[in-house]
Amino acid sequence: MTANIFDELHADDDTMSRLHVRLEQAAEADQALDVAYRTIETPVGTLLLAATAVGLLRVAYDVEGHDTVLTRLADAVSPRILRSPSRLDAVARQIDEYFAQRRTTFDLPIDLRLTDGFRRRVIEHLRDIDYGRRESYATVAAAIGHPRAVRAVGSACGHNPLPLVFPCHRVVRSDGSTGQYVGGVLAKTTLLDLEAS
Repeated sequence: MTANIFDELHADDDTMSRLHVRLEQAAEADQALDVAYRTIETPVGTLLLAATAVGLLRVAYDVEGHDTVLTRLADAVSPRILRSPSRLDAVARQIDEYFAQRRTTFDLPIDLRLTDGFRRRVIEHLRDIDYGRRESYATVAAAIGHPRAVRAVGSACGHNPLPLVFPCHRVVRSDGSTGQYVGGVLAKTTLLDLEAS
């Protein structure tokens, strides 16, 4: 009897999976999908990836609360959000290549609508910090023309909508210590160690 229940549940999972794929396809065909998302497993935990038709919009760590992030995206961008893994295959592949040490930069279309002003200038500068290099918060502040805005640089890094892709983990304190990180200090140390090896 237990086997029959298991078989029925498994059949239900298969049915739900097929229905979800049909929903994804219909949403794409009707242009009713504004934000696609998926999760991937990485050495720094489960990452949530979200994209619009423009490009990658958000990368979020577990500690940020994926449901909270999706709710904020619904409020800030559109409530038309759907798990659509295939739409983020290229992003997932590049992140896998990064962790396998076969990729040092990301080549992806990007949607930066979640950041503007000073924070956006900081985020855009992060791409200038090469793989394996580190810059201090003070160096970043000086590079964007605001040498006294060291704390504001830290805040901008903490609000980076695309950590890993825009490498805020490469920004450290002037004394060389890691400082804070949106994914947690362990994630930051893991990324820095990966790039140093």
